Amino acid sequence: MVAAVWGVLYAAVEVTWAVTDTTVQWKEHSAYAPGVQLFLAALALLAGGACLASTRMLAKLGRVAVATALIVALPVFVVGMNGLPIYFVTIATLSGIESATGLAQVLLNTVGAALLLLVGLSYRRRLRGDCPRCGRPHVGAADGPLAHPAASRAPGRTRVAVYLLMGGLLPWAGAKTIWTLGGNALGVAGDDWQRTTSVGASGPSKATASAGIDVTVLAAMVGIFLLLGLLYVWGQVFPRWTLFLSGRRVPRLLPLIPAWLTGIPLTMYGAALLIMAPLMAAGVLPKIKPSPPFTTSSGITWFVEFGGLAFGGLGIGLIVAARSYAARTHPVCASATATEGPK
Repeated sequence: MVAAVWGVLYAAVEVTWAVTDTTVQWKEHSAYAPGVQLFLAALALLAGGACLASTRMLAKLGRVAVATALIVALPVFVVGMNGLPIYFVTIATLSGIESATGLAQVLLNTVGAALLLLVGLSYRRRLRGDCPRCGRPHVGAADGPLAHPAASRAPGRTRVAVYLLMGGLLPWAGAKTIWTLGGNALGVAGDDWQRTTSVGASGPSKATASAGIDVTVLAAMVGIFLLLGLLYVWGQVFPRWTLFLSGRRVPRLLPLIPAWLTGIPLTMYGAALLIMAPLMAAGVLPKIKPSPPFTTSSGITWFVEFGGLAFGGLGIGLIVAARSYAARTHPVCASATATEGPK
């Protein structure tokens, strides 16, 4: 029902923007065309209708139609989430929002993608004969109490993989830290970097820069904190330093929602940068003309590659860690554990 309401609201907003010729930013220097907005409105209505139909008993043709609608719609709205990390950084650093309608579009896409993913997962479980709530086959209602597993840390292989992925942040964060401290790297002088980035910067950004910390590196550290919480027990049970919350179970979706919502668009953005950089270096794509504070095209190309390693590594790391966390914390209906009996 919630997904269907989202579909109607989404369609109404898109049609209004298209009819009033409202500029909705897609990425820097580009906006959604009215035709694209109308297509998205129709797709949202189709997806919302499929979500409503997924709760009913359908014939084979109906089941195929629902599954097809969800499979087609979900990637479209996931791609529309791509600007979410950038908006997060600009809001967290009080740098100002470049496009209010662009932010609204990203948030609408994000909510839609999350709802469609949940509906798709529940529908898949229902088709397999499993409980749509916990995913286990059992008799009885699916709205009773849940049984939560004991807190545990991620397996060793998962931890190693995530740590290696986090290592992709080092070249990008290292270059930015060098510039913030006044050093030179990739043909960029620290003084030029500070002078360029200080224009229009917020008070918090200037304050962290004066301490030798780039604000975007600080935002990446928040991502690392989230990653570690997904890997270790303190991400499932509030630790002592959380004071009155100490010892209580962490709501499962509290770390999972930000991990999924930032991990997916970061992965897509990082992958695009990783592909672009070598293609620019090989001359397949035109090289980016240097603009202050960069003095050479090669310096920009290397920084694009560093950005791809950083964002892609952090995004994939969040997805891998979130997948492990979701599996380790997955609750089941108490009636399912009761029917399984002792093992």
